[in-house]
Amino acid sequence: MKKSVLTRYRALAYLTGVLLVLLTIGVIAKYGLNMDGVAGPVRIVAIAHGWLYVLYLVFAFDLGSKAKWPFGRLAWILIAGTIPTAAFFVERKVSRELEPLLEDAEPAPAKA
Repeated sequence: MKKSVLTRYRALAYLTGVLLVLLTIGVIAKYGLNMDGVAGPVRIVAIAHGWLYVLYLVFAFDLGSKAKWPFGRLAWILIAGTIPTAAFFVERKVSRELEPLLEDAEPAPAKA
């Protein structure tokens, strides 16, 4: 598996995870604390998270198919983008598991 497959999955996992945490905090502030001033930012973060989550699904599915994961494992990784902070833990576990299996894009220089 190429390193770029894991790198783009990791980038989207972190990005969707951060946006989901921000969205959760914003929703708590908006509805739990009745802060009306956060409605605009919450909407922007929600839209950004929604679109980036679609990309996360595509990249996670690509990673899972190349890693030949069973459906249950792949489903958990796909769902991790919807649970606040889960994407961070799942990403770290996936990275540790797959890093030894990565191919380098460029061959190492020959030593003389």
